[in-house]
Amino acid sequence: MIIRNRDVRRVVIGIPGSHKHLRIAIFLNNNTVLVFHEATMANIVRAFVTVKTHPLVEAIELRNVKLEQRKKGFAEYQLLEVKRSAKDISKELLNIITRNTYDSGNR
Repeated sequence: MIIRNRDVRRVVIGIPGSHKHLRIAIFLNNNTVLVFHEATMANIVRAFVTVKTHPLVEAIELRNVKLEQRKKGFAEYQLLEVKRSAKDISKELLNIITRNTYDSGNR
């Protein structure tokens, strides 16, 4: 699924009820609602800012990792950077957006 700006009807961001962490709800024009936890978005934003602002980093892949040891309050599962060439990541992205194919990342 490719989501363009014009596909998003609205976005709601906040801390729901008795929860401690942010949730982000993205409402699409096709009535799909995507809800993201704070840790997910924080990891994506961190990688996004790195690629956007770092003079040498051109692409990043994040993979889900279960952390056995972590700081108090941090999510058990984190999206962490893996070693993969920017060239390979860019090639995969091009395949995804031009052919609308999906690589599950099971390498």
